[in-house]
Amino acid sequence: MMAGFARIENPCAGDVTVTGARSDAFERVELHETRVVDGVSRMRAVLELPVAAGSEAVLRPGGLHLMLMRPASPLAAGDTVRVELELGDGRHIGADFEVRAPGSR
Repeated sequence: MMAGFARIENPCAGDVTVTGARSDAFERVELHETRVVDGVSRMRAVLELPVAAGSEAVLRPGGLHLMLMRPASPLAAGDTVRVELELGDGRHIGADFEVRAPGSR
């Protein structure tokens, strides 16, 4: 299990909604959110992530993030993984993620 962090920018004139993600490097990719409820950190799947026109959404530790499940092969720090974000209008936007060691920035 790995996590993906990024900034998703929407420079377009209209709003977009991220409805999913996929990668050939992982069996499953899901959008998740971590929240503290009654002092306990809990994670839940997020079905849609709206990104307003001219705005951004930030995927970061302790908040919204991608859960990258069951890698197809071992990954090491410095490797690059391609992830495609699925948008509500049917488009797919690709992004390259650098694999980093836990705790690095």
